[in-house]
Amino acid sequence: MKKVLAFASVALGLSAQAHAADLYEPAPAEPAPIAEPVVAAANGWYLRGDVSYDLMRLKGAHYFQGSNSNLHDFDSAKLDNTGNLGVGVGYQIDEHLRVDTTLDYLFSAKFRGSTSGTCGNSGNACTSSDVSALSAWGLMANAYVDIGHWGIVTPYLGAGIGGTYVKWDSLKNTNDDGTFEHHGRESWRFTYALMAGASVDITCNLKADVGYRYRHVAGGNMFGYRLNGGPGYDKGFDIHEGRAGLRYNFGGCEEAAYLPPAEIPQQPAVFK
Repeated sequence: MKKVLAFASVALGLSAQAHAADLYEPAPAEPAPIAEPVVAAANGWYLRGDVSYDLMRLKGAHYFQGSNSNLHDFDSAKLDNTGNLGVGVGYQIDEHLRVDTTLDYLFSAKFRGSTSGTCGNSGNACTSSDVSALSAWGLMANAYVDIGHWGIVTPYLGAGIGGTYVKWDSLKNTNDDGTFEHHGRESWRFTYALMAGASVDITCNLKADVGYRYRHVAGGNMFGYRLNGGPGYDKGFDIHEGRAGLRYNFGGCEEAAYLPPAEIPQQPAVFK
């Protein structure tokens, strides 16, 4: 019996030592943090410059004929298409909202029109041919919503409000009695604008801007009185612009903060 108990004690001791000698595996280390891009503040000042091709749509024109109680519409009134140069300064408020103030110069657009009436010398009905031209300065305050970012492309929508200083050249009126010149007028007009387009990143600070702008310019003085004719007024005009330009932002560029993986020492196996 004593021999049996001694053998059992030895067997239990060897089993305990075998379990204690099992390999101890340390818990896996947590993964190193992944580098995340740190974007510099989106706000900042920018300068812009634009050129455009402008489709001019005159709403019409009218004038007083003979007396101030006899207002007549032009039989035809049309403006030729022209071009525009603009500069501006703006501020990027956040990732989606920016505002700017722009100053534009509208190159001379030729006016062609006609009127009908009675010629003074003959007393007969006659038609006149009328030619002039207008040029304009536009001062606008604008706001834009950058809709989102798809790679290097950022589409946007915008609106603006301001004024346009319209300068008409003298109007030359030619009929059977000869050619008569009416002195051109100039005036400030209320103007509003709607915009849509997209900017394309060239560098982190420089963006190309391509878009469309619609401007409505209110009506105003056109030409003065001369020989029982005038003064005249235009009824305002719409401008449809295809625009291209550049914007330079003085704010910081987007930077990525690189976090190197933590040095995790390799832990040896521990035996117990």
